[in-house]
Amino acid sequence: MSATGELLTIKEASKWATNHTGKNVTTANVSYLIQYGRIKKIGDNGSTQVAKQDLLNYYKSYNGHREIAWKDQLGDDLNWALSFEQYKEAETTKHVHRLHPYKGKFIPQLVEYFLDDHTDKFKTESYFSRGDTILDPFSGSGTTIVQSCELAIHAIGIDVSAFNTLIGNCKVTKYNLFDVQTEISRITKALKEFLTHSHTLEFEKKLLQALYDFNSANFPVPEYKYRLGQGEINEAQYGSEKEKEFLPIYNQLVKQYNIKLRQDKADSFLDKWYSQHIREEIEFVFNEIKKISNSDTKKIIAVILSRTIRSCRATTHADLATLLEPITATYYCTKHGKICKPLFSILKWWETYTKDTVQRIAQFDKLRTQTFQVCLTGDSRTIDIFAELRKKNSAFAELAEKQKIKGIFSSPPYVGLINYHEQHAYAYDLFGFNRKDDLEIGPLFKGQGKEAKQSYIQGISDVLNNSKKFLVNDYDIFLVANDKYNMYPTIAENSGMKIVNKFKRPVLNRTEKDKGAYSEIIFHLKEK
Repeated sequence: MSATGELLTIKEASKWATNHTGKNVTTANVSYLIQYGRIKKIGDNGSTQVAKQDLLNYYKSYNGHREIAWKDQLGDDLNWALSFEQYKEAETTKHVHRLHPYKGKFIPQLVEYFLDDHTDKFKTESYFSRGDTILDPFSGSGTTIVQSCELAIHAIGIDVSAFNTLIGNCKVTKYNLFDVQTEISRITKALKEFLTHSHTLEFEKKLLQALYDFNSANFPVPEYKYRLGQGEINEAQYGSEKEKEFLPIYNQLVKQYNIKLRQDKADSFLDKWYSQHIREEIEFVFNEIKKISNSDTKKIIAVILSRTIRSCRATTHADLATLLEPITATYYCTKHGKICKPLFSILKWWETYTKDTVQRIAQFDKLRTQTFQVCLTGDSRTIDIFAELRKKNSAFAELAEKQKIKGIFSSPPYVGLINYHEQHAYAYDLFGFNRKDDLEIGPLFKGQGKEAKQSYIQGISDVLNNSKKFLVNDYDIFLVANDKYNMYPTIAENSGMKIVNKFKRPVLNRTEKDKGAYSEIIFHLKEK
């Protein structure tokens, strides 16, 4: 016995935890808890021990409870080591990964786990080495190519969406940061000058003061939230009453400052979802971006503008992701528990995101390696990868053709879940990119019926069969999927491949309020 309480060997800890939880806790599970700092390691490798109290505390904790509950629902084959629950959100959205919002992306730690050269109890061999080239035929926002750059692995991404390609390439580009900052400063100064000729900022200042006074009186912090929690207030009724009560104050300010809430037409996304004042600011900044001579600088600042206007859509704080109907007046906000307002200027978000982007690029510069990464725009079912690569980077093309591609790490779209072009409709309107919605595999608008599933199986199979032309003979393919319709065995068969391993991982939600048990599988495929 020691100051840490009763000590157990790894084997003893496995047996104790199995009895304590009523679930099979293996020695590998205990080793994982040690490796990721969930419990303290005591002693040397030859005689590693843990304190029983540490184990008890872990299984009392939120994640300990969740691990047991999720395995009850999803099965004991759930690999909790691949939950990456030890990472905070800031770490799963590190550096350039958060240059622009994107639905359906995976966390970089999952990519690192399979691409780096470490081995453990679950990943018993390494599949890729420094200097290899890998492929992501569903590149999305570029997570795989970014992590390849960190790991000194060359990478080719492909995406049918021109905007996705822009995001991915902007993340891996090496910038002249002085030029980027100089152009940002120039545009910000010009925007502020533009706004001096408008009443928008003065209007917002008066509106914010009126909202502060009204909310302080009617939604005092923390008393209001406490009373809501105690059931003393009917939130829907009270919020609606106060929303109507503030509306005359808002309307008077709108009239006083001659604020135009809607545009004259609503033909496009930009027409419908932005106030006239914001639309004018967007056009002003976009025209300033067009003046930039350095192509790389121009592209990254265009992405900053896209990120900015996404945050300035005329919608409520609770509806940023789904977009129901444009909102042009103040409203009761269930997210913040007070009266909130739509935005009338992009300046605040523009300044926030320009600073954040420069900081993230600088962070990534310290980690990047001297390797090739590029994202190609095209249909992965038919694209001639090396021919298209030659058009973008002849040196990379020569290397890739000589050594060929070692394998794939990708997250194909899920059937009937997301419309990948529509989520960035504002950017397609602004930049004038051609949309290729009809080429999406498994989009939301096609549903999840029998025909949609058959089309999905055919689409993914075609991608794999086309990709094989550019791979080495002994390739390794890893596909991340929630295969609830059991389509991947058929996809593997259609592609002349076999599934040699399946890594089942829990997908943890960002907030502890959302406890739905959800998993996905990383399928490891090889040639038959």
